[in-house]
Amino acid sequence: MLRALVLLALLALAPTAPALAQAVDAPGSVEPATEGSTPTLEDILRRQEGQQVDQEGRRAMTGEGVAPGASDDPLGTLGGSSDADLWRAFRFDNREITTQARGPAADVIMQDRGMQWLQWREGPLITWGGWLLLGTIALLALFYLVKGRIRIDGQKTGRRILRFTGWERFGHWLLASSFILLGITGLLTLMGRKFLIPAFGHEAFATLAIASKWIHNNVSWAFMLALVWIFVAWVWHNIPDKTDAKWIAKGGGLLVKGHPPAKKFNAGQKMIFWSVVILGASISASGLSLLFPFELPMFAPTFEKINALGVPGWFGFDPLPVALSPHAEMQYAQLWHAIVGFVLMAIVLAHIYIGSIGMEGAWDAMGKGDVEEQWAAEHHSIWYEEKRQEGEVAPKGATPAE
Repeated sequence: MLRALVLLALLALAPTAPALAQAVDAPGSVEPATEGSTPTLEDILRRQEGQQVDQEGRRAMTGEGVAPGASDDPLGTLGGSSDADLWRAFRFDNREITTQARGPAADVIMQDRGMQWLQWREGPLITWGGWLLLGTIALLALFYLVKGRIRIDGQKTGRRILRFTGWERFGHWLLASSFILLGITGLLTLMGRKFLIPAFGHEAFATLAIASKWIHNNVSWAFMLALVWIFVAWVWHNIPDKTDAKWIAKGGGLLVKGHPPAKKFNAGQKMIFWSVVILGASISASGLSLLFPFELPMFAPTFEKINALGVPGWFGFDPLPVALSPHAEMQYAQLWHAIVGFVLMAIVLAHIYIGSIGMEGAWDAMGKGDVEEQWAAEHHSIWYEEKRQEGEVAPKGATPAE
């Protein structure tokens, strides 16, 4: 009977227990939010928002790895490292690891930066890169509708003048064709999973992805060869000089009537040339790093040099990371390869437009090798005058000798 009365009294007091618990303030009974080995709600929310979480506290709590090592903490491990200690050691690379696999990255069991790379690859990279290409095409179409095709102003003479030799054209078309193949296969590899699988299914995409990878890896050598080829052929003609400043001031003839004087290459063509050479060399370097995984690390030494110059501090940023795992090197290389590739594709689209439908007579330069005399006199007057004085303008109807 007495036990029953006590039980009833406890049940009667139960609804007030939460209020009593909330009213009790026990200093020291709750650990600070970001301390300890267990992730807190604050940490989880910060990760979901893509913010950085300070891991130094947990990095140091990876255990000794041998027994005995009992903790005095009431909830600590009773002997040696716990599973949580072990996995933290793997995550922060603080443990000697032996696996049957052998290679430069065999000792990395866990690397949590991979999710950040995946989010960048499938999010901003595809989105911004795609809009860059679509926006470039839209601007070129708008320019064509407003400006139309740039025509030859004067009367055509029918005489031809050699513009590019067969050796120069071969290097150009080797570079152009290889870059187009690399651009298409690169886009299929990067965006195919997101856009092609829903449309054609996994099997069709798998076949296309394997073919794209093979083409991309092998055609890349032709691109690098052609890049050196055109650099050797045209570098001396693309050194900036004072005529380029005048050409730019007049907007290449778009802002004023007539075409500004120019040598073999005008300022616009020189900008295209150096963009292709510099960005193409950067793409080639990161591509070689991807072709030979974990063997050509580039970003850790580059970041170290940038930090030594104090560049991040100029913009109020923290120093760049210099202790990169082999996987992180590959992830940075892949992102950089794609970013620079998108920029160069946008530039090449503009170049293709001007060299085809955008300008009358421009296609002949690379398509045939020789151009109409009047076109040369209007667009490259300094170069044309030099060739005319050398007697290299062919008579009407004749083809200039190379």
